[in-house]
Amino acid sequence: MAVMITDLCINCDSCIDECPATAIVSADDSPIEDAEYTYVKPEKCIECVDSTMPKCADVCPTEGAIVWDMPYTSEYNNYYISRNEEGIYNIRIHKKQGIFSPEKKPKPFREVITIAQREAHEAVQI
Repeated sequence: MAVMITDLCINCDSCIDECPATAIVSADDSPIEDAEYTYVKPEKCIECVDSTMPKCADVCPTEGAIVWDMPYTSEYNNYYISRNEEGIYNIRIHKKQGIFSPEKKPKPFREVITIAQREAHEAVQI
């Protein structure tokens, strides 16, 4: 995963239909208990690496609502597992394969986005 939606989200849900990986769901469909805004499933997000920018950010009317997060790769497995345990994420669990962690299901990411930008959760810029 590389993007997440912040509390600046106005729940317009314009990003949902734009996501080619079906990684974005409305607050009502979020796997997070009592979710207040649109949610990106980290185990599905592909950062739209084949486009000039993530499609969700391209249609989002709220500056700063979509930010970079760490790459969904094995190197950041502990990061995502801990955020899952904290309730920030709710990573899908398969009945037989277990949690779709970055170790098991890594996703592509934009190498041009630095780790510092990701750690700071910088806004995805159009």
